[in-house]
Amino acid sequence: MSKKATKLVIITEKLLLKHLVKIIDAAGATGYTVTGADGQGSRDPSFSKLPSVSDSYEKIKLEVITIDEALARKIADEIAASYFENFCGIIFMDQVNVLCAHSL
Repeated sequence: MSKKATKLVIITEKLLLKHLVKIIDAAGATGYTVTGADGQGSRDPSFSKLPSVSDSYEKIKLEVITIDEALARKIADEIAASYFENFCGIIFMDQVNVLCAHSL
């Protein structure tokens, strides 16, 4: 059976990873996924080059899935307020259906 959930996606600079994980953990999220990211964005001139597919990404994509939309918004708001004035990044949320036996 599927459950409705909120997927929070944060794409930003790799050097913020430890800080973002602290915010996610402190908020009470049960987990997250981190992958390398590359691409082009309006706030980061380093994205003007062609993307490279390698293990040494300068950007990351963090994904958090939770059944509590308020929790996702709390995490998003704190990260944006704490870091996105001085660092490039984008945050978005999607409503998803989760098919799994684990609790969120």
